[in-house]
Amino acid sequence: MKIGKLEIADVLHTFVNEQVIPGTNVAADDFWASLEQIVTELGPKNAALMAKRDELQEQIDQWHRDTAQEDHDEEKYADFLRSIGYFDYQSEPTQITTANVDVEISSIPGPQLVVPLDNARYALNAANARWGSLYDALYGTDAIDESGGAERSGPYNPTRGDKVVAWGRTFLDHHFPLGSGDHKSAVKYSVTDGALEVSVGDDQMATLQQADQFIGYTGSLESPDSILLQKNGLTCEVLIDADHNIGMTDAANVADILLEAAVSTIMDCEDSVSAVDADDKVTVYGNWLGLMKGDLVETFQKGDETVRRELAADRICHDPTGGELTIRGRSLMLVRNVGPHLTTDAVTYDGEPIYETMLDAMVTTLAAKHDLLGTGSHKNSAAGSVYIVKPKMHGPDEVKLNLELFAMVEDALGLERNTMKIGIMDEERRTSLGLVESIAAAKDRLVFINTGFLDRTGDEIHTSMEAGPMLPKGEMKGSTWQSAYEDSNVDAGLASGLRGRAQIGKGMWAIPDQMANMLETKIGHPAAGATCAWVPSPTAATLHATHYFQQSVDDRQQELMGRAPQELASLIAMPTLPADRTLTPEFIQLELDNNTQGILGYVVRWVGQGVGCSTVPNVEDVGLMEDLATLRISSQHVANWLHHGLVSAEQVQTTMERMAAEVDEQNAGDAAYQPMSADFDNSESFKAALALVMEGRVQPNGYTEAILRRHRRAVKALV
Repeated sequence: MKIGKLEIADVLHTFVNEQVIPGTNVAADDFWASLEQIVTELGPKNAALMAKRDELQEQIDQWHRDTAQEDHDEEKYADFLRSIGYFDYQSEPTQITTANVDVEISSIPGPQLVVPLDNARYALNAANARWGSLYDALYGTDAIDESGGAERSGPYNPTRGDKVVAWGRTFLDHHFPLGSGDHKSAVKYSVTDGALEVSVGDDQMATLQQADQFIGYTGSLESPDSILLQKNGLTCEVLIDADHNIGMTDAANVADILLEAAVSTIMDCEDSVSAVDADDKVTVYGNWLGLMKGDLVETFQKGDETVRRELAADRICHDPTGGELTIRGRSLMLVRNVGPHLTTDAVTYDGEPIYETMLDAMVTTLAAKHDLLGTGSHKNSAAGSVYIVKPKMHGPDEVKLNLELFAMVEDALGLERNTMKIGIMDEERRTSLGLVESIAAAKDRLVFINTGFLDRTGDEIHTSMEAGPMLPKGEMKGSTWQSAYEDSNVDAGLASGLRGRAQIGKGMWAIPDQMANMLETKIGHPAAGATCAWVPSPTAATLHATHYFQQSVDDRQQELMGRAPQELASLIAMPTLPADRTLTPEFIQLELDNNTQGILGYVVRWVGQGVGCSTVPNVEDVGLMEDLATLRISSQHVANWLHHGLVSAEQVQTTMERMAAEVDEQNAGDAAYQPMSADFDNSESFKAALALVMEGRVQPNGYTEAILRRHRRAVKALV
């Protein structure tokens, strides 16, 4: 469909005109004319910023080549980076002024899910993960050990169930202690004169040490169906049901403990999806539209049963005095658009693909207008905002261009200024070094910053490609820049007034099957002052929520205010292998095996099946959640070692072929899987994986999408 200088894929044009636009008070002709104006005005600016990235990288590469025989001088390196305009460090922070922000972002710290928006079932599960069963999360994972006959396998194991119940009672006693006695001894819960009363046996009646932790109940005063408790802004619901198979065996008939878990969810158009053409984009946009209108439904078979998924409704409960209390049923949804480096031929301008982020901004915001107008069955933003997370921006100039884009979209769609809020992904080194300036530029719209340490590591490798071989991948997270970066992000956010106004986030727990390990270690994120941190599943969100009951993020942020800023030398310290360290051939080969297995295991699903996020076993058979960010690390790491001669091209090829056979074996039970090792020359998945390494050094900023999309489209062309 040709409109002005635009040519729009029929499937996209029909979708927007017939499904998204009706009910938004936006005319179709005006929508497409506005998109053309945006592309006309902002496309050249975006192209110039992409060219600036390449120019800076070439200057950095040349500096490393020129100084290769010298001892690295961090001060000299910093002066060089300043001189080429790579960053302008240590300007005074500006306080953000963002208005109309939902409490899930401003005031309630908690877990955050990131979910691929091309999968309706996953998106619905995530949206409904606002509440999670603590009993189910404990019983079904390694959070409860299997000692003493508490195995997970087989039918319900009462020994394991007893351990779960004991864990839950300890949780209640720790976070909602009674004035006398404890929840372990409880035999009945009731409400009297607006207070929670707990019978702890022998006719003793106890109340909460902090009476205001009791915020509501369901059912009757004498025999409530549930009790609502709150700490650190998060709610805990104790379910009471004498007819439930767990409740009937419990002295107080407690059947479960529900925790407010995924307070917010990022619905992802980017790193966790494989969307390469107009058909794929319409799937992504269609699911977002369904979420914003509240009518997204997905059915699937689970054994002999047909399961229906739809958005959870809010619930009306009683407050302590018997008045109405509305309990939010869904996670607050943000949407992550793609980065500014990608183009799409779903729409072309004078025959050339347009920048995809511009299309994303227009369509996802138009879809969200249904929520703003309140025409759907469920409300997402009570404050009347649209939350768009922006990845892959390099420094404040790119943030400023995005703000221009948002303003033009608002004008096009008839929205008040600053309706569109921005989340800045701090995942590229130029953004890290210019984060204070980036926040200042977005001060009227900012609702979110986070440390995307996975992409940040990939960018670190690529930026310093010519500096020398990198540390082994497993050691990268312990390098100097990593801890400095994590702390500097929080410090920049607090200094810029994000406390109580916006989210400061931390990265993903990437080992979905190790929940006991997560419970031990991920407390470090709220303890670091982060109001949210990413988790891989609703179950993980429920378990991670316990950390926010344990740690008051607001108190921790208050303690961190005024902390001495990180030294610039630490922030630009490169994770290169020390000159006096020699790696054995056996170690190098094991590292290569691990990297290539991860690359192949992820790419074969991305290219072969269009799956953008999957769990891939490493060489030790530990499942790791992989997406484009982890792929960027692995491919850039091998490319770096190849460039510096730690591995050879022949060794990479041979290892790839051997590991491809292992990945094929791991996926043998998948009927839709297309093996790679049967025909390497004609396997698009294998060719893509190999290209990511062999061409990795010359990929702009080390990004992987260009290669992946090329090979995925080749697969789709054969269908």
